[in-house]
Amino acid sequence: MKASELREKNQAELENELRELKAELFKLRFQHVTNQLGNPMELKRVKRDIARVKTVMRQRELGEVI
Repeated sequence: MKASELREKNQAELENELRELKAELFKLRFQHVTNQLGNPMELKRVKRDIARVKTVMRQRELGEVI
C-alpha cells in the first residue's frame, strides 16, 4: 500500500486499516512460530504498511501539509 493511497482515506478508515494490519501481523507471527509461513517477507511488508499508516495519522495530528 502506498502512502498516497493512505492520504486519500479519512481518519476512521485509517484506524480500521491499522486494526486489520495488526491482526494480520499477529496471524503471520503465529504462522512463523509454527513454521507454517510460506513467505517470510510478508512480515516485513505488513510491518512497513503499519508504519505508513501510523506516519500518515501522525502527520495529520500535527497538521502537516503534504
